[in-house]
Amino acid sequence: MQPFQLPDFYMPYPARLNPNLERARAHTKAWAHEMDMIDVPQHGTVIWTDDDLDSHDYALLCSYTHPDASPDDLDLVTDWYVWVFYFDDHFVELYKRNPDVAGAKAYLDRLPLFMPVDGQITEEPTNPVEKGLADLWTRTVHSHSPEWRRRFADNTKHLLDESMWELLNISEGRLSNPIEYIEMRRKVGGAPWSANLVEHVTGMEVPARIALTRPMGVLRDTFADAVHLRNDLFSYEREVLDEGELSNGVLVLEKFLDIPTQEAAEAVNDLLTSRLHQFEHTAVTEVPALLDENAIDPAGRLAVLAYVKGLQDWQSGGHEWHARSSRYMNKGAVTANPVLGGPTGLGTNAARSLIATAPQRLRSYGHVPFEEVPPLPEPALDMPYAVKVSPHWHDAKEKSVAWARAMGLFDDVPRVWTEEKLRDYDFALCSAGIDPDATPEELEISAMWLTWGTYGDDYYPAVFGRTLDMPAAKVATDRLKRMMPLDGEPVAPVSPMERGLADVWQRTTAPMPPDNRRQLRHAIDLMLDSWVWELKNQHENRVPDPVDYVEMRRSTFGSDLTMSLARLGHGRLVPEEIYRTRTIRNIENSAIDYATLLNDLFSYRKEIQFEGEVHNMVLVVRNFLDVDLERAYAVTTDLANARLKQFQHAVGIELPALFEEFDLGPEARDALTAHAAELEDWVAGILHWHREVVRYHDADLAKHFGDREIAPQAFRGPTGLGTKSTRIPVKNG
Repeated sequence: MQPFQLPDFYMPYPARLNPNLERARAHTKAWAHEMDMIDVPQHGTVIWTDDDLDSHDYALLCSYTHPDASPDDLDLVTDWYVWVFYFDDHFVELYKRNPDVAGAKAYLDRLPLFMPVDGQITEEPTNPVEKGLADLWTRTVHSHSPEWRRRFADNTKHLLDESMWELLNISEGRLSNPIEYIEMRRKVGGAPWSANLVEHVTGMEVPARIALTRPMGVLRDTFADAVHLRNDLFSYEREVLDEGELSNGVLVLEKFLDIPTQEAAEAVNDLLTSRLHQFEHTAVTEVPALLDENAIDPAGRLAVLAYVKGLQDWQSGGHEWHARSSRYMNKGAVTANPVLGGPTGLGTNAARSLIATAPQRLRSYGHVPFEEVPPLPEPALDMPYAVKVSPHWHDAKEKSVAWARAMGLFDDVPRVWTEEKLRDYDFALCSAGIDPDATPEELEISAMWLTWGTYGDDYYPAVFGRTLDMPAAKVATDRLKRMMPLDGEPVAPVSPMERGLADVWQRTTAPMPPDNRRQLRHAIDLMLDSWVWELKNQHENRVPDPVDYVEMRRSTFGSDLTMSLARLGHGRLVPEEIYRTRTIRNIENSAIDYATLLNDLFSYRKEIQFEGEVHNMVLVVRNFLDVDLERAYAVTTDLANARLKQFQHAVGIELPALFEEFDLGPEARDALTAHAAELEDWVAGILHWHREVVRYHDADLAKHFGDREIAPQAFRGPTGLGTKSTRIPVKNG
């Protein structure tokens, strides 16, 4: 008996079948035998037999997911999928069933030798996984640009390496939290890797200059998340009940939300639907503007359109294969006509799919701005770290207020701030808590960054949100970026906001080498672009998709800027590749998410009732789970605490393991240990600021908003640090 009934899936695109299916079946079976994947024992264990390969039917998967591929391309892509599924089962049998962390690491460390971005493979394969990878890499990459090869190599490496994350969780008996799970599943699940093969089959590459932009990244990520969540639903029985797997979205939500398995499956399906809605929204509203803004030529536009269509084909075809393969729990799941090449059209199933998910889609646009919110209790947030406050706090406060006055922030039109309001917000207290060991000069600059970043975050909705003027917002953003030259002087500032950025940029970057300056500039660019993203949602009155919100919240929060400054403060003691590892990203992202979630909890009444916001995790949870405020508030609190618990785990368990894995020297170890300690101060200081500052309590709201008449057309008022702020522990390089 199945552990739950499969939900009704959102699938508006018909599954189509490639007419070269039988050829691919015959070819890939011969290839799998040639690579020693069939009936050849591995460490005494036979991974696959002919019956296993036949029943899984990866040629059917590829014929559904690539219905327009040429015969040769279908053969090649099918071989890739045979290889990746064989790798998965090979890894399970040899290293997961009886966890062998050391053996797994040695095994994975060899695989990059068989996918060089440049040059030839020189290593000799020692097992079917290595042999298959060497063959496939040689057959694939010669027709692609270096940029595509690098992306494909990176995605393949992530897919392989993150298997260690799953293994370590099994070894520790540790279940991930929902945010961690989505992030890591995106890598280990392989769908970003599949997206590269979509490009291969179309015969066209997405233009390199837009391949890493937000819209293209969202297309990849939403595609990946939907593929993986779908797989989790079909594979729950096999993975959780048979293999003892902990990396399954149904299990993660079942335990985190403390709900029955069937409810968890429905919640996973709702998230899958939300990700597909986000895919469609991005493709329709963001990609066309991206193509125009980057002056992409007709060939490049055709490549992007083919890529979008290819990802849609993959979703439909992947679903149909899951519904038919003996590998999965799929009773009653078949929906399409299995006739070769038989497209089904929009038809009954597609129409039913659209109608069934319409309430979820419409709910995202149905929030009523400025709804009344009852007083809320202070969130029950965990905080194991002591608060330390710099003795230079009061001096930094006076200097940052004087700086704001000199930049003209109190005289801007429209008037966003007064000096009284800035003093009440007391950003220097935040700086003094998040960087208690800063010198007076460092603390002063930190308070300036907090002041400027919050002013900018308030300025955008106050000026552009009410007028719905997106073109003006984009022009203003482009001008702000010109205030941060990598060399020479900025263009002449014409507003207090431009003047403030130009000044604090010069103060911070004057002693920096060019590479550090470039890294910092990129981080601030991300924050500026995220403010435009918020405006777009506000104009549409659209409550964001939960995954997109969490990931974009890090940018609106200024986290990339924060981390860049903190890293640069450690000089060259730590190789840049270390900061890109899973461990460091886990440490940083979990700390950031704790801070952003606590901010949303404290500021919910302020943002929703008084500012007409749609960017708050409590509201996002309310909308997604369709629950009341009390439940959404509790879930958001639990999620914040889970991220803090993950931060502690990453610092206590994963960081020492990283030291050993990369054989880091004493200086690098000390620098990373200090970085983790700074983040402990960071989260403690931010929570302390929220509890102490004159901003969030009922009396504070009455002071700043009590006498303001809110017009229905005014989407929101100023938000400041308490909404989407920039808190920056400055460490000058």
